[in-house]
Amino acid sequence: MNNKIEVEHLTKIFGSKPEEGLKQLEEGKSKDEILENTGMTVGVKEASFSVKEGEIFVIMGLSGSGKSTLIRLVNRLIDPTAGRVMIDGEDLTTMDNQTLLETRRAKLGMVFQKFGLFPFRTILNNVEYGLEIQGVPKEEREQEARKAIDDVGLKGYEKQYPSQLSGGMQQRVGLARALANDTDILLMDEAFSALDPLIRQEMQDELIDLQEKLNKTVLFITHDLDEALKLGDRIAIMKDGEIVQVGTAEEILDNPANDYVSSFVKDVDRSKVLEASNVMKIPEVTASFRDGPRMAIRKMKESNMSSIFVTGKNKHLMGLLTIDDAIHVHQNNESMETVLKNDFPRTAPDTQLKDLIAVASDAKYPITVVEDGKLLGLISRASILSGLVFGQEQETEHEEVHA
Repeated sequence: MNNKIEVEHLTKIFGSKPEEGLKQLEEGKSKDEILENTGMTVGVKEASFSVKEGEIFVIMGLSGSGKSTLIRLVNRLIDPTAGRVMIDGEDLTTMDNQTLLETRRAKLGMVFQKFGLFPFRTILNNVEYGLEIQGVPKEEREQEARKAIDDVGLKGYEKQYPSQLSGGMQQRVGLARALANDTDILLMDEAFSALDPLIRQEMQDELIDLQEKLNKTVLFITHDLDEALKLGDRIAIMKDGEIVQVGTAEEILDNPANDYVSSFVKDVDRSKVLEASNVMKIPEVTASFRDGPRMAIRKMKESNMSSIFVTGKNKHLMGLLTIDDAIHVHQNNESMETVLKNDFPRTAPDTQLKDLIAVASDAKYPITVVEDGKLLGLISRASILSGLVFGQEQETEHEEVHA
């Protein structure tokens, strides 16, 4: 998978003599020491990361961590003191103003915390605005705007005005405006932070649904860890202008880089973060439908099992075969297909653990993880419980190491 965004040693120092601050930074001085010595403020320090094509990459940090400065460096609303930003292999930091403007319009869509809608323009006119200033013909830009409005679930509101919409609906308009420009990359700076909790969750779900359909590359800024864990394919955690850890939600929960990250994740409800794919086990033994009941009986005997999952071509899940049924069809020369059971639970690999706890407690057989009919793995009740407990053990061990 190609990298759409590559950030290399990106640094921003605010003040009249940033080169002096940069020199002290290279000498190993801290952010506080540089402020005391020079009056310069280190906004971002040596940030390096890449964002893959089609990935939602979340930058998470508290107020003052440098996350919003970083996203403005990425689209060069702020010029960096040092470092590079590569978009599709092209360096934004060396572009002249005209080339930079053209690159932003063609490749970078922005969604801000403040909706930034024009109050006296209709929703349709707001959404088509970016295309309008690019000189796109009216009929074409209206068509693109209507499609984007439909994508975010606002079809029928084209003639309304922003004041007639709720906050969540206004943010959908902002998202539609970015989508209408048809850029590959969306930069979203605290896009949902101003919304009420329930509306915020709806917008998070909306973004996930849109991503499955449109496959954009998203750089998302947030101060909310739950939001970061929910949305991010990968997450970068910032502190004092530095990126202290980059990883998947599972990697950050299980292996926090330091005490700062540990303090963030210690109270996380893992059942809302971990998914079926995180705790499933690849089945060690399955029976092939092609091999018939005799081979299935042999595999169950060797593995000391009373039942076995049967798969067809390309691991397509056919059903569950018990030892009693296998012996019956073998002795009577019948087809396995007539006795295969399908009363076992199935789930998708991205199902959250919280949605599987009740299923596992009532299940007679392991939960099968299936995608496009293909058997990916099995989840036992013990797997779910251990997945939830494991993080607590990790936190205890981490505290003991640093005690």
